[in-house]
Amino acid sequence: MQRTPINPWPWSLAVGYNQAEVLEAVKRQLVCAGQTAVDEAGQPQYPGDMRRQIALTLDNLEVVLNAAGFGLAHVTRLQVYTTDVDEAMRHFDLLGMRFGAAQVAPPMTLLGVSRLALPELMFEIEATAAD
Repeated sequence: MQRTPINPWPWSLAVGYNQAEVLEAVKRQLVCAGQTAVDEAGQPQYPGDMRRQIALTLDNLEVVLNAAGFGLAHVTRLQVYTTDVDEAMRHFDLLGMRFGAAQVAPPMTLLGVSRLALPELMFEIEATAAD
């Protein structure tokens, strides 16, 4: 797969994402359900701790990607949901560290929501990946 970033304005790069990407020669695509800060049994972890929830959410996303033979470098789109946008933004360095290490800046949307599926959860990521 070849990725060509589209950034008519550079401001989004400072936050860690491209405005768009052209994907060419895609062989497979993976659409992930929303990943959250739950353990292997689906139990919410770290209530009230946004940073630890984001870290575990990213860990869980990587597990799902790896199970399909993908990694963070294959992520082509992120949809992020949080119950507290300001608090989530304070910890977005975690996304930058993970996706920066993979040398990708997938297009992303961040939405504030009143709650997620389980009331203890504060952060959720949906991802699309391709190779």
